[in-house]
Amino acid sequence: MSALAQILRSRWFAITVHLGLWAILYVAVTRIGGALPDIHLAETTTAPNPNPVPAPAMATLFSSSQWPNLKAASNLANPFFTTYFVPPPSPTPPPPTTVKVEVTYQGFYEAGDTVKHIVTKVGELFVVAVIGAPITTNLFIADASLQSLLLTNHVAQTNLVPLNSKREIEVPLK
Repeated sequence: MSALAQILRSRWFAITVHLGLWAILYVAVTRIGGALPDIHLAETTTAPNPNPVPAPAMATLFSSSQWPNLKAASNLANPFFTTYFVPPPSPTPPPPTTVKVEVTYQGFYEAGDTVKHIVTKVGELFVVAVIGAPITTNLFIADASLQSLLLTNHVAQTNLVPLNSKREIEVPLK
């Protein structure tokens, strides 16, 4: 233990502090060591002001005619409104250049010496067309067999659709 800690924990130090506090209490109670100061009222030679507050001047000080004329700011912007934290508008995406179409080849029929009539399902719509005819915008029938349908577009891309199976085809727009 340090020397200061030993002194603060010793019995004689506690007794000394206790006796000192009793001595201060005794001096405070018996007023030993002094007298009260001599306080008395001062004598004035001038008469007090009969009207210390100029009340008529005070009335005009707080009247509403002294207030500034505030106009209603109904069309002005709110000073607390900011667009600093609003993200900039995103650029509009370019218009699509292709469209996806679901095509299902259902088969074909021909009667005698007539041309083949191909039956297809485009989306939810059944289309019957001959070879070379469009089944949707920019999608034409190139050839049809018992097992598959060959489709083409104006860019000469070909797509083969098997019988009774749904195929999603991407068709370029004009």
